[in-house]
Amino acid sequence: MERLRAMFAPPKKADEAEYEPLTDDSGTGEGSTYTVSDGEVEEVPFSWLEYAIFVLLGVAMLWSWNMFLAAAPYFQKRFAADPWVLENFQSAITSTFTFTTLAAMLLLTNIQSSASYPFRISAGLLTNTLVFAALALTTKSFLSLSAPAYLAVLLVLVCLSAWSTGLIQNGALAYAGSFGRAEYTQAIMAGQGVAGVLPAVAQISSVLFVSPPNPTSSNPDAPAVPISNAAGIYFLTASLVSLLALASLLPLVRRHSTLISHRMAAELAASITSLEEAERAARRYVSIPRLFRKLPFVSGAVFACMAVAMFFPVFTSKILSVHSDSSGKLSAPAVFIPLGFFFWNLGDLLGRVAAVLPLRGLRDRPAALFAFGIARAAFLPLYLLCNIRGRGAVVDSDLFYLLVVQFPFGLTNGWLCSAAMMAAGEWVDEGEREAAGGFMGLALVTGLTVGSLLSFSAAGI
Repeated sequence: MERLRAMFAPPKKADEAEYEPLTDDSGTGEGSTYTVSDGEVEEVPFSWLEYAIFVLLGVAMLWSWNMFLAAAPYFQKRFAADPWVLENFQSAITSTFTFTTLAAMLLLTNIQSSASYPFRISAGLLTNTLVFAALALTTKSFLSLSAPAYLAVLLVLVCLSAWSTGLIQNGALAYAGSFGRAEYTQAIMAGQGVAGVLPAVAQISSVLFVSPPNPTSSNPDAPAVPISNAAGIYFLTASLVSLLALASLLPLVRRHSTLISHRMAAELAASITSLEEAERAARRYVSIPRLFRKLPFVSGAVFACMAVAMFFPVFTSKILSVHSDSSGKLSAPAVFIPLGFFFWNLGDLLGRVAAVLPLRGLRDRPAALFAFGIARAAFLPLYLLCNIRGRGAVVDSDLFYLLVVQFPFGLTNGWLCSAAMMAAGEWVDEGEREAAGGFMGLALVTGLTVGSLLSFSAAGI
């Protein structure tokens, strides 16, 4: 019993001589501190502008992934002539995206001492801009490509976008950690939640307010103009979001340079000739095994959270309204399925926002965070009570599905993932924060990859 209690008790944090917790235990939340070489403690003030920029980076980080999901109706039209491609394109996109992002995170996490995180973020945003501009072009051109040929082109662009996402995620999480503000890590997570909600809203709106295709068309397999236009708007929006995030990065880099100059002035002014050299001199290489030994339960909580979460798209795409035979627009599959995504992502967004509240509890107990991540698997059997593939529901209620299954599942996902990411910086030393941010991003992507593979077990339900 004592061993069990010890397991869930707060572990010993980083040596206080080397590091002070990011969170002010007084609960004021007004600022965090760092120690300079002369022993004085200077405050790193919270900035809403910087918070907003990190939110925007979070939006740009996952906008591409959600655009590929939101554009599924368009892809279905493009692949309608080939039954095999039509059946497997979504799995192909998911697997390509997650595996490429995982490879990028593994590589980038091991390149620390020479890393330029602003360059990684900028390169990722610029690449995403070009990728989605190219995708927007394909909605008007190259319409004569066969389904397999278009799938090949699409997967190349997915691969490039996934690599860009890895660059942005690794750079942004590490960069946020270097500011010494847990709120900025939460801002990235909140931005990712926003990136999940808005595409679902756009998809529902496009069905409700865009005129349906002409039913007398002589070629039923040709992409309908409204759907093609909607997909083009999706892709161009992704490019604009990336450009906006790229432009907003400049004041963040200036602010970070000011912080570095203050931190390094007393100790390194005589031997360092540039801020970039000062930053790299203060940064130590931390191996992945060492980071895992310091963050076993925190990283495990993120891994478990994401692995369990990857089952929700499989079920959501198959569950129909119990009133699907009625003439109501909201009960039509083209609206109800995106509505299911909306409620899950709305819960996810609210959970990520709630993580910034000065509540301690589980965040002080990494083992309890990990246990909570595993316990979330209890949501999965609830999907079996819903109207899967229109075969009938055990609980004959759409509100049960949307408010009891989808929304709480998303809410717990957003809170747990954000809380674990924010807690990571409290269990490592000052010079390890950037590496810890990148490592937590790796744990997140690994969970997504493993979850995407495990979710195939539910594909035939």
